[in-house]
Amino acid sequence: MTFGRSGAASVVLNVGGARYSLSRELLKDFPLRRVSRLHGCRSERDVLEVCDDYDRERNEYFFDRHSEAFGFILLYVRGHGKLRFAPRMCELSFYNEMIYWGLEGAHLEYCCQRRLDDRMSDTYTFYTAEEPGTLGRDEARPGGAEAAPSRRWLERMRRTFEEPTSSLAAQILASVSVVFVIVSMVVLCASTLPDWRAAAADNRSLDDRSRIIEAICIGWFTAECIVRFIVSKNKCEFVKRPLNIIDLLAITPYYISVLMTVFTGENSQLQRAGVTLRVLRMMRIFWVIKLARHFIGLQTLGLTLKRCYREMVMLLVFICVAMAIFSALSQLLEHGLDLETSNKDFASIPAACWWVIISMTTVGYGDMYPITVPGRILGGVCVVSGIVLLALPITFIYHSFVQCYHELKFRSARYSRSLSAEFLN
Repeated sequence: MTFGRSGAASVVLNVGGARYSLSRELLKDFPLRRVSRLHGCRSERDVLEVCDDYDRERNEYFFDRHSEAFGFILLYVRGHGKLRFAPRMCELSFYNEMIYWGLEGAHLEYCCQRRLDDRMSDTYTFYTAEEPGTLGRDEARPGGAEAAPSRRWLERMRRTFEEPTSSLAAQILASVSVVFVIVSMVVLCASTLPDWRAAAADNRSLDDRSRIIEAICIGWFTAECIVRFIVSKNKCEFVKRPLNIIDLLAITPYYISVLMTVFTGENSQLQRAGVTLRVLRMMRIFWVIKLARHFIGLQTLGLTLKRCYREMVMLLVFICVAMAIFSALSQLLEHGLDLETSNKDFASIPAACWWVIISMTTVGYGDMYPITVPGRILGGVCVVSGIVLLALPITFIYHSFVQCYHELKFRSARYSRSLSAEFLN
């Protein structure tokens, strides 16, 4: 540590009146980001950017924060138990303390995360883990003055590619990306029309132009994906994100089809069959999901499915159990009791499962239906049971969808405000 009372083997943290003594070495690698930043402070001015006050004689750093909340956080970072809300304390206030010390909502227990989500949804209040001015304070660390411009540039590039509403350049980039997605989808859909295929067979230049358009779109998506990977903070986390995986699935088939064309030739048996290539080219439909980066509605759907996976699994379990019961009973009533007048559509339980699923979801294609009186009674019970079973988890999913929508809308509005400030400046 480059600032502090010389010869002192420890420092004192005073958080709302509660005092904690820490060694210098422990302070260097402390799990809380705000506390560990004290180790790199070179002057009293740098220290006062991290804490609220400093006593040189006592080598004591004062933080005007909630002492009980810090006690819970300190127990968690030291490995004593799991992070839960402090008793008799507002969830939003405790979360604000977490953000101040450098923690995120993911550190909370799952039950507390749900409480926090509900409270945020009720008050339409959302926080961001990124504190304003963090880049400026990084200059207080050793080597920060030299590294700050590059970090600031990388952060601007990352927001430009990841947040379409963060700046004017990001909006232009997002608009261009949407145009490429629309063009690629139009070309893909048009290539399946019989008239298009007939015209492409007679006019080779038409097919060549469509291939050129496809190559340009793929080139744009590939360059965009590479740049986003380069400017990302965590490369491993970048690869694990669902949207990035979808981008990879949408881009890779094109290069595989090009390699197959190069190595197998245009007149090979594989090319004449064309099944593999048609499957690979049809995987370009994944490009539509790229629109989720630019539209809140698709982002809300993805975030809702991510947060409600337990409810979705519960819904699938309900459906599977009901399918097993009703398919067995319908097969018995329609085919198993009277073999002479049996219903051939219900010859097996797997065949009856199709009737059960379309009845429970009230689709009712009419391709198969019960003809006996007991079978029709069972069909009515199946339809009513399907309505009840599907309605039970829908309430949880609906509330989560509303909460995710307001959260993403708040984040988009925050970036729009920064865009307005940038435009005015």
